[in-house]
Amino acid sequence: MRRTSAFNVIAVLAGLAFLYLPIGILVIYSFNASRLVTVWGGWSLAWYRELLHDDAMIAAAWTSLRIAALSSTAATVLGTLAAVALTRAGRFRGRLLFSGMAYAPLVMPEVITGLSLLLLFVAMNIDRGFWTVAAAHTTLTMCFVTVIVQSRLIGFDRSLEEAALDLGCPPLRTFMTITLPLIGPAVIAGWMLAFSLSLDDLVIASFTTGPGATTLPIRIYSEVRLGVKPEINAICTIMITVVALGTIASSVIAKRGASRRAREGLGIQM
Repeated sequence: MRRTSAFNVIAVLAGLAFLYLPIGILVIYSFNASRLVTVWGGWSLAWYRELLHDDAMIAAAWTSLRIAALSSTAATVLGTLAAVALTRAGRFRGRLLFSGMAYAPLVMPEVITGLSLLLLFVAMNIDRGFWTVAAAHTTLTMCFVTVIVQSRLIGFDRSLEEAALDLGCPPLRTFMTITLPLIGPAVIAGWMLAFSLSLDDLVIASFTTGPGATTLPIRIYSEVRLGVKPEINAICTIMITVVALGTIASSVIAKRGASRRAREGLGIQM
């Protein structure tokens, strides 16, 4: 039995403090009664109430939520189809190019991705705004969905699909009724990750946005350059809460899916 040394405990605590202490300070100071964000003036919900009257911030948050929902849904559909093609289509012509293009946003700097998309929209004479940001975020997040769903499909037991096909079920119906429910936790986890990445993105959105499509990260960045306001701490706390709840929900869904697959596997063996 390995003993936990003091060095390991200190290293873990230091790492957790480095990661989460700034977030904790931000959350605490969002309840600060003082207008000076660096001076503690007691507990208060005043800045959350002020946030309700900040129409520009609320509009930016609503825009970010709509873009995140649309782009994550499109990325989930396209990423799932790409994962199915990479795992089920075999060695088709152009597979290497297809997989390279699908995984490129994982390793490509966001500045390059944003600039290339900007040049594409300018060359096609497309007005930048809500739809260009949504398309850019779909391009960014699709690869993450592909990786998550592909990892689930690699270890997928195809005997159930083969049984359905042998009984005369069409391939599309087999996928919708057999395959998709079994890989559902991975698909949902991919959607949540895509939603979080879209909600958080600043670099690509700054290249592809236009008038009337200011996202929340862009709005926060533009205001922070003039000084941090207490309302920014409040909206950031709300964003942290939303992302944390999404992460917890994704983890719970994944664990339930894993336990269900384990029970099904045990039932098949028996």
